[in-house]
Amino acid sequence: MVNEERYALYREESKVLAAIGEHVHAQVGRVTVRLPRAVAQAAVDAWERDDPDDGLRGETVEQYELRGRAGDVALIGLVISEHGRWEDEEVVVDLDVTYAGSALLTYIEEAGPNYRPKERPEERPEERPEPSGG
Repeated sequence: MVNEERYALYREESKVLAAIGEHVHAQVGRVTVRLPRAVAQAAVDAWERDDPDDGLRGETVEQYELRGRAGDVALIGLVISEHGRWEDEEVVVDLDVTYAGSALLTYIEEAGPNYRPKERPEERPEERPEPSGG
């Protein structure tokens, strides 16, 4: 049986996550990324493709999410085509943090248990923030 109290707590924590997101949104607008040419070109191709709107009734949740991901790829392709700087075999582009986040979350989901967060370089003791009292 589902523990309703636990899910009530999860709903409250989801609101906390949204509040954190609000502050992240206010502080981080764009992130500069470098993408390999083939990946960047595939995103531009997705933007330039003309998909018909027919036949989408009755989508499963999985199909809806898959189409949403494809839409994110196309929007990244739009940004690349309008603002990307091609440098040899890479493109440098400033992506809205929501597009970058969507791509990162999809990567994490696809990697599954093989995902490992990127390690941070060790901070020197003088760079560590002082603990706040409380």
